[in-house]
Amino acid sequence: MEKQTEIELQAAAFRRLQKHLMEDRTDVQNIDMMNLAGFCRNCLSRWYQEAANEKGIEMGKDEARQIFYGMTMDEWKANYQTDASPEKQAAFKVAFEENVGKKD
Repeated sequence: MEKQTEIELQAAAFRRLQKHLMEDRTDVQNIDMMNLAGFCRNCLSRWYQEAANEKGIEMGKDEARQIFYGMTMDEWKANYQTDASPEKQAAFKVAFEENVGKKD
């Protein structure tokens, strides 16, 4: 397979994952994704930011999240985020540290 074709297919798969998470399954909470899979929408937006930064494109966390989410985090939280149980919050602390690292 041609390298450019591979890149285009990877980009298409990423866009489909983004659509699935942002439009089709807004009911799935980030905390549940992190607890089960070790990543969430915020991780995807951070990876997007890191890729931009590696290419010399200055992009902060809030900008990357707005690009990925298609709205501000405040808008996302108001529209889709639900309260997490103490058990989920405790599991998240473990999952976050294992998959992302210590929180600043």
